[in-house]
Amino acid sequence: MHNSNKEKIELEHLAAKLFMRCYERNTGKHIRHIWHNDPIRPDVSCMLEGERLDIEIAHLYGSEEEAMAILGRNLTEKTRTTLHTLKDEPAEERLLRSLNRILENKAGKHYETKRVWLVIRNTHPAWRQEDIKALEHLITMPVPHAFEKVWILGDIEGISGIVRLYP
Repeated sequence: MHNSNKEKIELEHLAAKLFMRCYERNTGKHIRHIWHNDPIRPDVSCMLEGERLDIEIAHLYGSEEEAMAILGRNLTEKTRTTLHTLKDEPAEERLLRSLNRILENKAGKHYETKRVWLVIRNTHPAWRQEDIKALEHLITMPVPHAFEKVWILGDIEGISGIVRLYP
């Protein structure tokens, strides 16, 4: 397995674990046993109160350049320049655009499963759960899409909890 694929799976598993912990704390419903799936299925599956639930994971970085910085990659001069220009744009606008882009990309996917939730993990240190809640009414959920529910983990560690974006 390639390192980047292994890292992707580890990031997805961690996001799923953080989400499940928050969900269980908020609802008191048991959600357990995660396993990874093949590409035709959502990233992770688990059991929610004895029923299978599939979870598609997405990470909210802001941009590819910010993702590289957050993930601790070596940054090229071009990436540094792009990061510098991004600082001029208001953070809320970038947050909304990035969120809507993820929703649009994921809405185009079809999964071979009965129930699937989308969990978006916010990794951007400048964006907090309150920022996301403040933009809720501006977030565009494309139609059609495959998701029963859409959630966002408010921060990279899952400390601020989860927010349901849809329905």
